[in-house]
Amino acid sequence: MSTPHSTRAPLEAARSLHKGQQTRAAILDAALGLASQMGLEGLSIGALAEVAGMSKSGVFAHFGSREELQISVIREYHQRFEQEVFYPALAAPRGVPRLRALFDNWMKRTSIEIDSGCIYISGAIEFGDRTGLVRDALVSSVMTWHAAMKRAIEHCKELGQLRDEVSPEQMLFEIHGLILALHYEARFLQTPGSIDRAITGFNNILARCSQPAAAKALTLSTQTIKE
Repeated sequence: MSTPHSTRAPLEAARSLHKGQQTRAAILDAALGLASQMGLEGLSIGALAEVAGMSKSGVFAHFGSREELQISVIREYHQRFEQEVFYPALAAPRGVPRLRALFDNWMKRTSIEIDSGCIYISGAIEFGDRTGLVRDALVSSVMTWHAAMKRAIEHCKELGQLRDEVSPEQMLFEIHGLILALHYEARFLQTPGSIDRAITGFNNILARCSQPAAAKALTLSTQTIKE
């Protein structure tokens, strides 16, 4: 039984759209791998076409410019970061358990990126002194994550688990500093035991900032993530 032309056309359009989305997703996946190794500045339509096994015109059809490609990669990276780090932590109760879950998930991702590279960190180096839409996309993504971490710290204060004088901004600054130090020590200097030191650093921050009663009762985890 043949399909009427009026029905066939929308079906073909839907299949074409789905195929286009699959192709774009495959290109983005290849672009993420390339950017992790070479940085966002290492991305180009030509280099990506070679890695993805496509023509330049085929890649260009999905990303009209190098800038659009870089921004799309940043957004895809951020979406994956949220899926791996942020959303799973929401299963933990508000307060210290959720803050610890956020940090633990962050550490798990960081331990992988010691080998593959972190776009947020390499991007900050590449675009730190520049202006433009790519830098804006990077800053927006990082600030969104920082805002989520800050909210988690503020919830700890609201629940009376942290000292009154604790500054959420300062605590976030120190926690972020652990991640940056870990990348430098483990990826660049290849210092053994860097991951364990970062975990110990977080535990020390939490113990110092906690209310005396909470700090005494707090059983700090000694989760070890293999380097």
